Parts: sequence; structure tokens; C-alpha cells
Amino acid sequence: MIDHDDAGTVRPSTLAWASRYLNDGERIVATEALHGGITAEMRRLTIGASDGGTRDLVLRSFVDPAFVAHAEDMLNREAGTLALLTGTGVPAPGPVAVDATAAHCEHPSLLMTHLAGRTVLDDQGLEARVPLLARQLVAIHALRPAERPREYRAWTTADAVVPPDGADATAWAAATDVIRRPPPPYEGRFLHRDFQPGNVLFHVPPPGPAGPRVTGVVDWVETSWGPADLDVAHCSSNLAMLHGPAWGLRFAEAYEEAGGTLAAAADERLYWRLLDALGFSTSVRWVARPWQEAGRTELTTRAVEQRLDAHVTALMDALG
Repeated sequence: MIDHDDAGTVRPSTLAWASRYLNDGERIVATEALHGGITAEMRRLTIGASDGGTRDLVLRSFVDPAFVAHAEDMLNREAGTLALLTGTGVPAPGPVAVDATAAHCEHPSLLMTHLAGRTVLDDQGLEARVPLLARQLVAIHALRPAERPREYRAWTTADAVVPPDGADATAWAAATDVIRRPPPPYEGRFLHRDFQPGNVLFHVPPPGPAGPRVTGVVDWVETSWGPADLDVAHCSSNLAMLHGPAWGLRFAEAYEEAGGTLAAAADERLYWRLLDALGFSTSVRWVARPWQEAGRTELTTRAVEQRLDAHVTALMDALG
């Protein structure tokens, strides 16, 4: 987990590196921490031009030793994905520069364009946002790049699952047995792999006839090739923990309503949904922290664990 105590500060070596990629007459005039990241520090760099105008860039830096060890692969993969997404219609940042080995920066870093909009994690307005999330994910899955990204990687195993205190032991034991099975066959799709409300930006207008719209999708470090069900499962798990288990079930419906295709058999759908949900069993406190920082202080680790338990139980009841 990253430490936000040094909010906004960017090391001189990193600022000097980023300055190399500015236009003539531009300079970095301000930096600001962007909260919400789990694996990396995010900073907004305000760029001033000689005519008085400004624009923003975003700097991702891996500072936690646990993630620095993997930073080269992750940052190069994200930079490549952002380049691939340019011109596809998927609203993603554009890559500006990458120093994946910290040859010039204090820490391994990626510099990218800044997108308008903000993450929205409140319960209010969720009914309107869920279909937008689903439509955006269908558009991502429709991409057919000339070169496929790496195959997906499971983020847990049956032996690594640790049910939360007070969880329904019977349901969790049955759920764990589900993911002991070999993965079902699937038709591969281009996956974001961490598609969830914290990685989607919205424009939310004042009350009126115009509704919210998606303005960006960020954090492409885990881009993979795999089953659409897995991306749907990940967003469903996050929605269940953030807003309640009913929304975990609702998202899969919204995805199909938007034209997406999921596994035909209920047992196959259950496998992918549980493979993702059970992966949170040992990481709830890391997941909850950005939500708390965003103002959802009621989402304590215990509260989110209870929602995760309810989500797993709901999946077993609905699909098991």
C-alpha cells in the first residue's frame, strides 16, 4: 500500500525527466496528489505555457518495494496498451513517456495525458451509472488488437482463500471448491482486468435532463486476454463491496443488456465470478482504503468484509 503523507511532492530528478517531454516554452508549475491508487502514487502535473495557458499531465510512480520489483513489466505494458488504444474510441490516456527502470526518475514512472472527469463512488445516481459502466466494458471487449496482450492470470487459488471472520462457512467452503476445478473453456477477449468504478471517470452534470457520461478509463497495467466473464466478475465484486451485493448481481445483467456475451452455462459463470470474489478475501483492507479516502468512511474493513461475504453467498444462491 502506498503512503500519501508526502502529498503532491515530486522529486527533482523526476520533474527534470518529465520536463524533457514538454513543448517549447512550457514548464511544470504545480503538482497535486491524486488519491485512489493502491499500487502506485499518482500525481497531476500542471503545465504552464508562455502565453499563460495551462494543461495537465498525470504521473504514475511505483514507490512501494513490493511493486517496484514488477514495475518494469507493468509500466511498459501500460504504456504499450495506451498506445494501442489511441484512436480506438476507448477513452484512455495517451502515453507521453515511460521510465520503467528508474534510469532517470526517483522511482519507475509513466507520464501520460490527463483526462477530464472524476471517479464517482457515491451510492446516489448508481442506477444511471451501472448501464454506462456496462456499455463501456462491452466496447473494451470488442477490441481486436493485431497483437494480443498476455493471457490473464488468476489472482487467487483455492488454497489461498481465507474467509472473513463471521463469514458463512458452508457457503465459502462450497465456493472454494468451485474454483478448485479447472478453468472452463472460453472465447478470449481484450480485458482491462481491473475495470471497476475507481478506474472509470465520469462527467456528472448538475441536476437536469442530461445524465452522467463516461469520460475516461484509467489504470491499464493489468491488460490481458481472457474471458469477458472475468472483467464482469471484477466489476461485480467491486460494486457489491462498494454499494451492496444486489449491485454485484445487477452488473452482469447490465452487461448482457448492453450487448455483451457471457458464458452460457451457469456453472461456468459461477466459476469466473467466484474466482474474482474470493481473490479479495485477503485484501479487503487495501481495497477499502481508497474508498475511505474518497469520503466513504462508513466502509470500514469489517463492513466491506461483510458485503463480500454477502456477495459470495448471493452468487452461490443465484448460480450454484
